[in-house]
Amino acid sequence: MNNLRIGLIAGIVAVACVGCKSTSFIRTAGTGLVDGDGNEFRIRGTNLGHWLNPEGYMFGFGKCSSPHMIDEVIRQLVGPEEAKNFWKRFKDNYITEADIAFVAKTGANTVRLPFHYKLFTYEDYLGANDPEEGFRRMDAVIGWCRKYGIRVVIDMHDCPGGQTGSNIDDSYGYPWLFVNEACQRQYCDIWRKIAARYADEPVVLGYDLMNEPISSDLSDMAELNKRLVAVQRMAADAIRSVDRNHILMFAGGQWDTNFAPFEDFELRENEMFTCHCYQFGNPVYNDGSVAGYAAIRDRKGVPMYMGETGHNQPVWNEAIRKSMEEKNIGWTYWPLKKPDKESWLTFKTPEGWNETIVAFAKSDRSSYNLIQNRPERAKAQELLDRYLENCKSENCTPDAEYLKAVGLQVP
Repeated sequence: MNNLRIGLIAGIVAVACVGCKSTSFIRTAGTGLVDGDGNEFRIRGTNLGHWLNPEGYMFGFGKCSSPHMIDEVIRQLVGPEEAKNFWKRFKDNYITEADIAFVAKTGANTVRLPFHYKLFTYEDYLGANDPEEGFRRMDAVIGWCRKYGIRVVIDMHDCPGGQTGSNIDDSYGYPWLFVNEACQRQYCDIWRKIAARYADEPVVLGYDLMNEPISSDLSDMAELNKRLVAVQRMAADAIRSVDRNHILMFAGGQWDTNFAPFEDFELRENEMFTCHCYQFGNPVYNDGSVAGYAAIRDRKGVPMYMGETGHNQPVWNEAIRKSMEEKNIGWTYWPLKKPDKESWLTFKTPEGWNETIVAFAKSDRSSYNLIQNRPERAKAQELLDRYLENCKSENCTPDAEYLKAVGLQVP
């Protein structure tokens, strides 16, 4: 009878501890990561991409690739008020608690949360101009992750002025952040504000200071690279003024691939590098990139984290995953969900979407007369509504082949 009681109590405790709140911060230890008890922690997870920084390819829009370009298409299709309503529903539906629960069921332990700086300002962004919007969305994700035992990397994907000079940062074609002091002040102020709020939150694993800085297409790339370290250090110092607990992640230049600017720069306590690797269209992974990142990590004596990889065939995804695991480089594949293929979760593009919505987005809209060739509003609204419905977690399908390739369970 006593054994039965003990068994029942153990069972109740086990159920109660599913997704227990983490009580320790993840920290760097040499070239690896450890939890508060000194146990090794290896990042295994995904990105909540397209949610707080929509990307044109996720809609099939081609050259209309950045958030402000996408927003303009939606406004031209259905008007400013309906566009505002679309974006609110998009943010409410695209990532929810059910999505985080799914991530936990795969056996992953981390999500990377990309965000746009405008979510923390009065600047118009996706139909809102509320500086608390960012915190509402982040608070929700952190709460869900606490419930399901998942860590969060907070990633400033779109910095003030732009850090990349392309659609990736929603800029105007140049990384003004590196040459404009007002943008740099705002960049630091927003990071300080975020760090002050989450300084004592162990669910947060760390802060990814900027995503994919300094495009390789820029004519003055070499000059901008000379400023890469200093601008990130500004943000790091701002964060450390209010938060001594969390890991700071420094990004390489040219899409998080080039760490030459850090050659004469030593990272400090609880700091590390973050890199990216994509080989679009290549079905067989070449181990060179991960080996190169591991060599940089070992030479500098700090951890290296693959913030983004994927977007490829299962054989490629599996090969790079095995290489990263062999070389102890943590990873978060991009993204959690997307239409039709190459993701942990997929959802269907609405029938007629390409012929109506995409065709308009790709059309010549360079004059008001041309914009007026828009599709019939009711039809456009119907398709936008279907997209919002299809992207909900309950309407997504796990890609078993993809998940197995990255070494995770298929819920």
